[in-house]
Amino acid sequence: MKTLNFTRFRHLMTLISVVALLLSVLAISTRGFNLGLDFTGGAFAEVAMATDTRIDEVETALAHLGDGSISVVATEPGRFLIRMGGTLDAHTLADFNQSLLQLDPTMQVLDRDSVSPQVGQELFEQGGLALLIAMLCILGYLSLRFEWRLAAGALVALVHDVVLVLGVFALTGMEFNLTVLAAVLAVLGYSLNDSIIIADRIRELLLARPKSRLTEVNDAAIVQTFSRTMVTSGTTLITVGALWLLGGAPLEGFAVAMFVGIVTGTFSSVSVGTVLPELLGLSPAHYRKTPESELLAEKAK
Repeated sequence: MKTLNFTRFRHLMTLISVVALLLSVLAISTRGFNLGLDFTGGAFAEVAMATDTRIDEVETALAHLGDGSISVVATEPGRFLIRMGGTLDAHTLADFNQSLLQLDPTMQVLDRDSVSPQVGQELFEQGGLALLIAMLCILGYLSLRFEWRLAAGALVALVHDVVLVLGVFALTGMEFNLTVLAAVLAVLGYSLNDSIIIADRIRELLLARPKSRLTEVNDAAIVQTFSRTMVTSGTTLITVGALWLLGGAPLEGFAVAMFVGIVTGTFSSVSVGTVLPELLGLSPAHYRKTPESELLAEKAK
């Protein structure tokens, strides 16, 4: 693979990343998120019914309760996790039980709970704070480990990955809940690891090849870490894909967020993580070790 062709390919990937980033920001600002009951507040109940009971039957029986937002998930045949807006006060609980007993006289409520809108809002704010703190910790780590131009590439790649995951959920209208937020935090760690591997190799090559152009160094770093990236990303994607296909509705949001995050994390580490340092003027001189004689001379002055 010629360096020039690979460099153009990286620049094309970066252009795609910028367009996707802008579209994600537009989707988030215009459509917002379909917040789950974890954040908006609502009632939760787990019930046991006949094994031949269908999800649509349960949804129809409970459609008149709460504010009309009903989510029914079959955890196993005959067991359903039901979420709905509002709270399960005495009147609503009686109506809830009566509606399901008409559908199946053997129905049993195994567990129930509710989250108030105020608690949901606090959870949303705390989740956003956790995301912000994680980003600040990563910023501090990168600033200590790499020269700021190289660190900027890794940091922007991280922001790119998080925004794209959030943009997918805003664009598709999928439910955004605490499980998805946990996946976003996991994506931060995964993407950071990928960016650090490539940035570390770039730093090593800058020291080993002080006369090489940065584009050549970046291309060589990507080629040398390509097999490792494909193995780790590929095996992780297989696992997440199996979770997406076989995990059912409760884990769908988590699996989708992880899948999108892994793909964009690998993509951005190769594109944004290497092109931005080039634009900022990174060079081998920034990692050149100053001879001890020069340091002593400066101290003498």
